[in-house]
Amino acid sequence: MGTTVTIPDDLLRQAKQAAAERSCTLSEIIQEALQKIFSQQRTAGRQRPTRLTTFRGQRVLPGIDLDKSATLLDAMEDR
Repeated sequence: MGTTVTIPDDLLRQAKQAAAERSCTLSEIIQEALQKIFSQQRTAGRQRPTRLTTFRGQRVLPGIDLDKSATLLDAMEDR
């Protein structure tokens, strides 16, 4: 299938140079680039969720606000 696209001159020069270095056509370079982009998008969507390690133990001490790191650091220094 044929189509027309607008490519900046410097990018087109780089693509033509890559095609010449690989002894392939400009179309093959463009196809390879598009396949790589779409392949990366598919694998990015399949990443496993991050597992958080949790520990058993006592609850947060009274007066400790985990949203305020200074309070937490003070309590740790007092121990």
